[in-house]
Amino acid sequence: MLKNYARMPQKYRYGEMTWPEVRDAAARRCVALVPIATLEDHGLHLPIDTDLTLCASVCELAASRAADRIVLVPAINHGYSPHHMDFPGALTIGPHTLIDYCLDVCKSLAHHGFSRILIVNGHGSNTPFAEIVARQCVVQTGALTAAVNYWAAPGVREAAETLRESDKVGGMNHACEFETSLYLALRPELVDMNKAVAELSHRPSKSYWTDLIAGDGPLAMMEHWSQLSRTGVMGDPTKASAAKGRILLEAASNGIVELVDELLERRSVPRADQHS
Repeated sequence: MLKNYARMPQKYRYGEMTWPEVRDAAARRCVALVPIATLEDHGLHLPIDTDLTLCASVCELAASRAADRIVLVPAINHGYSPHHMDFPGALTIGPHTLIDYCLDVCKSLAHHGFSRILIVNGHGSNTPFAEIVARQCVVQTGALTAAVNYWAAPGVREAAETLRESDKVGGMNHACEFETSLYLALRPELVDMNKAVAELSHRPSKSYWTDLIAGDGPLAMMEHWSQLSRTGVMGDPTKASAAKGRILLEAASNGIVELVDELLERRSVPRADQHS
């Protein structure tokens, strides 16, 4: 007599798959999702794993909602944070090491047959390196590879601006209303709001300003964090709430799924060498 086994749910976490399951996942239409973040100071009220926890959680929720077309690769924990080294806790990876490491991960995925890869970044200073990795993976493997900061995914900025109570420029920046709200929604027991303080000390000028949600000015620059902040905060976490965080988490995860679907719909056209 045949036993009646319940149908197993679709696996989407790369590390939980067997090698035949990885092979089968790569053979179907799906996107390999690669989160990347860092460990660094996030004020007196948030843990140093803030960037990592937020980015990985957004990707986890997105993958769980689109398990048929997303494979979630374990997060790359460490990033480029030399400007945070005046604060205890930061771990930083050299720029070339970071690029080489992330590129090797993506090239491995391409080697196993994943033709669509999305790098999801959770740390601002990783941004240029994630973009370089995506470009190099396309050139070296042919896999369609893209990079995005999770807070720039479709719908996130619109949701954040409807919730914003902090300053338009700099209020949502680092350990701020935005990041603190997300962490409150995910792990409230690790957030000490009694120690949350507002710091808007990044000294914006005519061409230099920065805000995760409102965007940055045309002048790209990063000073040492201790020159900009006493506590590690840049923004206003006192305006944060778990209710805001839940809305932002929904918007970010839905935005990542939207980008996944866009990558899957994009047709890859054969190269044409024009030398002959």
